Amino acid sequence: MPATPSPSADLAAQPLSHATALPARFYVEPAMAAIDRRLLFDRGWQLLAHVCQLRNPGDHVVADFAGLPVIAVRGADVADGPGEIRVFHNVCRHRAGPIASCDGLAARSLRCRYHGWTYGLDGVLRSAPEMAQAEDFDAGAVRLPQLRLHVWQGLVFAAVAEPAMAFEALVAGIDARIGSARRLEHYGHHRRVGYDIACNWKVYVDNYLEGYHVPHIHPGLNALLDYRSYVTETAHWYSYQWSALESAGELYGDGDALYYWLWPNTMLNILPGRLQTNRVVPLGVDRCRVEFDFYYALDGDADNAGARREADLAFSDEVQLEDLTICEDVQRGLASGSYRPGRLNPLRENAVHHFHELLRAAYRQGPWTSPAATPLP
Repeated sequence: MPATPSPSADLAAQPLSHATALPARFYVEPAMAAIDRRLLFDRGWQLLAHVCQLRNPGDHVVADFAGLPVIAVRGADVADGPGEIRVFHNVCRHRAGPIASCDGLAARSLRCRYHGWTYGLDGVLRSAPEMAQAEDFDAGAVRLPQLRLHVWQGLVFAAVAEPAMAFEALVAGIDARIGSARRLEHYGHHRRVGYDIACNWKVYVDNYLEGYHVPHIHPGLNALLDYRSYVTETAHWYSYQWSALESAGELYGDGDALYYWLWPNTMLNILPGRLQTNRVVPLGVDRCRVEFDFYYALDGDADNAGARREADLAFSDEVQLEDLTICEDVQRGLASGSYRPGRLNPLRENAVHHFHELLRAAYRQGPWTSPAATPLP
């Protein structure tokens, strides 16, 4: 059995031509959940919603940012139209109850369902039942912590702490590649579908980032795409995969497929007339949830829209169940004690290498040398 590399060697930059995957402990050590939140998620831009879900004052969307509950809400600050969108911690300042448990429309306020503390759409506490005997209690001084926010192509992103990059750097070059004909704000929300998967969130991202497995795991998808011309390219903070659609006329029409991954956990799957966003939410070191939101062009084919959308949902579910199965198998292999980092395929796994290099760079900034030696924060 080969010797285990030292922690410093595990985090050293690797050239693509000689690259290996990350060691198993970065996927299985219990301390990694807290490390990933502190070093990656809290310092990254995470997708939360589309502006079509937040059209009117009081419309709100809830999400999980790697363990931090958050809520995006459209304010009512402007007299002649909807106010600005804000993103808050979805955690009551009283005793940590949820401000909102699900998405909603046209709320006049945000009321914690635990004890009824009620906040305005601006995040300021408006009322707290039966608090008259609490001396020097000033409801107006209590407010929900607010996150940084950026709206791009109709998509609402937020960051918990100071991001590792400006948002413009995260998406640099994507607008030009998508083009004006497929701008993402021109879509309407159709449905959300979620999958709970027994694997580390990085296993799911690894799987998404390469088409190497498509001929072996996805027979239906392989028939749809032109694997021979499948292209994967990387930028600083994202990568994308491109393929012509060979036999997708009845499902998606003519055109191509663009699959973008944005650091750390956002995927944008762009096909003719359809946008699908994926959020990979860690639920622990060996569990994650992947949330798919389906959006369709507002000027699409109305006559066939219903049938096409249902076919799209069914096909997506088929592919995801195939991915879910292999990702859980991989997690078991990583946890088995058998695995040693294998060589990456420079042609087909360059985006996996790119992701792992970003991970190594972020981990090198942490106050630790090995996950096993890291105290929980």
